[in-house]
Amino acid sequence: MGEGTATEREIGQQPGVWREAAARIRERRSELDGFLAPLLARPELRIVLTGAGTSAFIGEVAAPFLTGRLRRRVDAIATTDLVADPVELLAEDVPTLLVSFARSGDSPESAAATAVADQLLADVHHLVITCDPSGALHRAHAGRDDSFVLEMPARANDEGFAMTSSFTSMLLSALLALGGDADVEALAAAGEWVLGQRSRIEALVVREPARIVYLGSGSLTGLARESALKLLETAAGRIVAVHDSSLGFRHGPKALVDANTFVIVFSSGNPYTRAYDDDIAAELRGTMGEEGVLTVTAGEPGAGRFAIPGLDGLPDALLALPYIVFGQLFALHTSQHYGVSTDDPFPSGTVNRVVQGVTIHPLPSR
Repeated sequence: MGEGTATEREIGQQPGVWREAAARIRERRSELDGFLAPLLARPELRIVLTGAGTSAFIGEVAAPFLTGRLRRRVDAIATTDLVADPVELLAEDVPTLLVSFARSGDSPESAAATAVADQLLADVHHLVITCDPSGALHRAHAGRDDSFVLEMPARANDEGFAMTSSFTSMLLSALLALGGDADVEALAAAGEWVLGQRSRIEALVVREPARIVYLGSGSLTGLARESALKLLETAAGRIVAVHDSSLGFRHGPKALVDANTFVIVFSSGNPYTRAYDDDIAAELRGTMGEEGVLTVTAGEPGAGRFAIPGLDGLPDALLALPYIVFGQLFALHTSQHYGVSTDDPFPSGTVNRVVQGVTIHPLPSR
């Protein structure tokens, strides 16, 4: 894969970064368990996964898997929501593990979300997963007895505008830290396979669809959201990109489908859930034609299917790693096709790599 931009390099490096991230978890396993085990032993513990933008979508992908694996309540709540309405979202003063995801940790909401949790909750611990050891979030929690800071490999601190390897490395690290071991080598091999399909993905872009719809179920609904954002960011909004769940799409959003729409369905690895993904794909093919719908799947290859080998039996939160490489490449090629500067799609500064212009207002004492 060419590495003409930081974004290209960071997409292409992901299988190697996943291996590094997994090795880092193994190296710190005893420390992690020492911090997490006493918390997870408490049946009343609430786990909240938080971040802003792409970092929030890590939580949306991870929460269903961790709920099933840990058999406890796991909520994905964006920092942008926590900071704006903490009194209601943290109304239950129960023991809480706040898991914060941040590429830089310098978005104003990152440290503010942990601060309001400290202010409102009598018993809160923090697992901070971040890519920048110099960021504000890292500095706020390093050395605190009630916090554990997990740094990603240095390469995961993306220089490009859009989060790519930072997203996948933090997602994988959270799944390994909280959910246990996984076949990371199978994931890395699948990621390498997707990277080898770049010309096939580019051929989808040159058809110039005007609208892109990403669909998925469960953990893959969050992935559909991240894929749509990646396209909007990287291509500077040149193409309308939306997301929904496979079942939810019929409840109104399907109205945007027209002859210039291309629908991408992320197929679940769970046969029961996958039936709903297959149903919407088949329904849309019936009205839009075979070329209007593509299913990204870990299943068997076939017409209208982008089938990634070697992923049998993996849960959807892990399938999200090679699946998003497809979404990232689709966004990259769209950006290049329309002549957008991939690493700097908003040179006027209307949208920034690290969010600016946010005022954090003091929370009144209770």
